Amino acid sequence: MDLQSALSYQQQELKFGTSGRRGLVADLTDLEVYINVTAELEYLQATGDITHGDDFYYALDLRPSSGRLCRAVEKAAQDAGMRPVNLGRIPTPALMYYAVSRAKASIMVTGSHIPFNRNGYKLNTSRGELLKQHEGPINEAVARVRARIYAGSFAASLFDEHGMFRMDAGECGAASNAAESLYVARYVDFFGAGSLAGLRLAVYQHSAVGRDLLVSVLRQLGAEVIPCGPSEQFVPIDTENIEAAQLAAIQQLVAEIPGHLDAVVSTDGDSDRPLVLGVENGQVRFFGGDLVGMIVAEFLGADAVVVPITCNDAIDRGKLATKLEPKTKIGSPFVIAGMEAARAKGRRAVCGWEANGGFLTGSDIERSGRVLKALPTRDALLPVIAVLGAAKQCRMPVSELFAQLPQRYSRAALLKNYPRAEGRRIVERFSAPGEETRRALEKVFLGFGNIVRIDTTDGVRLYFDSGDVVHFRPSGNADEFRIYAVADSQQRADEIVSMGVEEPNGLLRRLTTAF
Repeated sequence: MDLQSALSYQQQELKFGTSGRRGLVADLTDLEVYINVTAELEYLQATGDITHGDDFYYALDLRPSSGRLCRAVEKAAQDAGMRPVNLGRIPTPALMYYAVSRAKASIMVTGSHIPFNRNGYKLNTSRGELLKQHEGPINEAVARVRARIYAGSFAASLFDEHGMFRMDAGECGAASNAAESLYVARYVDFFGAGSLAGLRLAVYQHSAVGRDLLVSVLRQLGAEVIPCGPSEQFVPIDTENIEAAQLAAIQQLVAEIPGHLDAVVSTDGDSDRPLVLGVENGQVRFFGGDLVGMIVAEFLGADAVVVPITCNDAIDRGKLATKLEPKTKIGSPFVIAGMEAARAKGRRAVCGWEANGGFLTGSDIERSGRVLKALPTRDALLPVIAVLGAAKQCRMPVSELFAQLPQRYSRAALLKNYPRAEGRRIVERFSAPGEETRRALEKVFLGFGNIVRIDTTDGVRLYFDSGDVVHFRPSGNADEFRIYAVADSQQRADEIVSMGVEEPNGLLRRLTTAF
């Protein structure tokens, strides 16, 4: 009997999302992870990106399921002729920085910010992130490997009828701290010990994999740091969609800390996206990642910036407008491609970011005689430190620093458990050009004003003559339907997204019956 015939379940195949592969933990069997990783490594070997016998690095976040997935990754790497090296529980950008500096491929096992019942992993080539043009050939390789493994003898298979390893795979190899040390040195060396002296900060730790590392780096830079809110239960922080309950929980932690605070900082689960909160009279204030990116780019002296279409349009109205490259689709692979195009045009200080705050450097950055090496993947530490450094340099509170930007306000929200296929169908329907589409949309968004422009770079983005901007699209990683708003006041931006996700008949729900 072959393996496929012996399986007692219907395997759900892993798919690429916005960045990496994600799925329900229940569907992430040892077999499914092994098939995909095997195919990906065979693809990289066939293209000459990696060679048999090379070191292959992997790391993981703090989700309980991540350890099991790592064992499947490690076994696939061994069977593909690689030498797997465990770099431990570290941030995604720390893994990338170390691996690329050694021209080696890597995998980060993480579900990032998505709910606890999901997980996944992200493959990186020896040169950096996997790009969108790699996904098609890799999926073809997965199909070939799947057919080969399924056709093998069940009696001789590594896997039982449930798709799990027959034998206890044991623990992964002992973890090395080399990547963490290199990553910490990256920031201490560039910004300088003592550069944040005089600042008093709270670090909201929750279940972020970089929670202790962030505290350590800020202290080495001279700040007084108060860790708070560590959690042994996974907390799905989405830095693009900070909900009122999460802000209230952070506010309660701040209330328990005596004395003045200059800011509260944190990251998402795999610590590649920052969370920056100003503190005004004891009250926390959230600043979106698209605004954080503007502060960081100005602080670093960027001469080219790349952002996705969902970013706050304050960037079109401020100092960075002349440095703005064409806006991209959502996802770091698209931002990376945009940064590469900017470099090809001769730009020398290139960076990019996403609305969730993940900041990427597409070139080396020089500042005050020190050089920060390029790291073309989402990073949380750089934007956190740069915002704090900019506030100190300007001798103003964090909130006042953000007040210097063009006053455009954004908010994002989402409907959970919303089938991606339905979301894609809605976007396709409203991407059709013509007067009929515009009239149908104005009927849904009654009271917003006339639609003066529709952008379908990624999802559907509506520009109204009132100054409001509304953008809707399905998530690339989970069954969620997202709405983004930009307006002339925070109250209006908040109001738009509240109307968007209101149940049972909010704006997003009404889109399903608009035609």
